[in-house]
Formats: sequence, C-alpha cells, structure tokens
Amino acid sequence: MKNSFKLPSNISLNHIVDKMHDNSNGIKLTHNMEQGNTYKESFTGSALVDWLISSNFVASRFEAVTLASMLMEENFTKPVGVRSTEAMRNGDLAEQFLDDSTALYMFAESYKRKLSSREELHLHILELSGTIVKQGYLVKQEENRPVGGFSLRGCLVSALEDNGVPTGVKGNVQGNLFKIITKNDIHYYIQASSKAERAQWIEAIKRLT
Repeated sequence: MKNSFKLPSNISLNHIVDKMHDNSNGIKLTHNMEQGNTYKESFTGSALVDWLISSNFVASRFEAVTLASMLMEENFTKPVGVRSTEAMRNGDLAEQFLDDSTALYMFAESYKRKLSSREELHLHILELSGTIVKQGYLVKQEENRPVGGFSLRGCLVSALEDNGVPTGVKGNVQGNLFKIITKNDIHYYIQASSKAERAQWIEAIKRLT
C-alpha cells in the first residue's frame, strides 16, 4: 500500500534538519549503547518520532515514520547499530525507519552544521544570493586559461610588495599585486590597476573570507 503522506509545500527537509540542530528546541543527542558499542551524539527512532510530532511537522506517528524515512533516504540521517541498519536493508520505505527506543540513528556525515554564527549565516546568504560586493578587472598572473569562479571562504589574502614577488610571476608589478591562497592551498597572484585599487580589493575579499 502506498502511503499518501506529503510534506507541506512550505516546509523542506533542509528546514526540518535545521530545526533538529537547534540548540534549545532541537532533538536531544545522547550517548546510546547497543551490543557493547557506544554511539555518541545519536538519537533513538522513537525520540525522533516524538520530536517530529511535538514540533508540529506531522500529526501522527505514522506520518512521522514516513518523514523520518525520507530524511534517511536523502542522507540527512543514517542508521547506526545492528537494529536500525537491518531495518533499512528491508527495502520497504514504510518499514525502513523504526519507531523504537532501541533503534539508533545519527546525523549523516554529508550534513555538517556549517552555520554556527549569525555572521556566517549572513555570509552564506550573501554567497548564495549572487550579491555583487565588488566587481572590476584584474590580471591573473599565471596560466592563460580563465580560472572560473572559486569560493573565498577560508581564503587568505595579502598584498605583495615588489620584493615579495616570486620568480616566474610576469609583468611590471609596481606595487599592485596581491595574493590569494585558497583553503585547498592553491595560490593566485592577482594584479590590480593601481595600489589604491589593490587595497579596495583586499578589503572587499577579506569581508568574505
């Protein structure tokens, strides 16, 4: 029998997982044991069902089980321990998630809580919104192919004076060069049109790192 539960159109699974992570009203993560193994920061199947109902995402335990299965299917949560893992292998969506105090679950590795502060949240929104903070022309001091785009999160940016320019970097620098090191340790040497313009770019980039 196909279940007819549909998630309301104004609520996304992302929204639910965000609420689950809420420090005050989210699901309580505890240390649970099963067959001698300890699972840190886990929750039981019945605890998630209780939380989904108390948070008014669903009206019944049946709907909560369906929603919890959807969260698992989309890799927001994962089963840990023998009981819940075996149920997931069962194959039938309605029976993959156990409304049970002995079935253990955790947040999946693929869902990391990145937004730990208001400032980071603001940066994230800015990054996703396509808001232009600064635009203009710069010369990239490397291969001729375009670099495309890259994220400035976690980057280091610094001005390079003429004596700090490595050999092999072309051009008449004249104090206009700066360097960006990405969090993957890729080094970009970039030339602005003037020293003042370089200072403006560095300031704008620092706000987004």
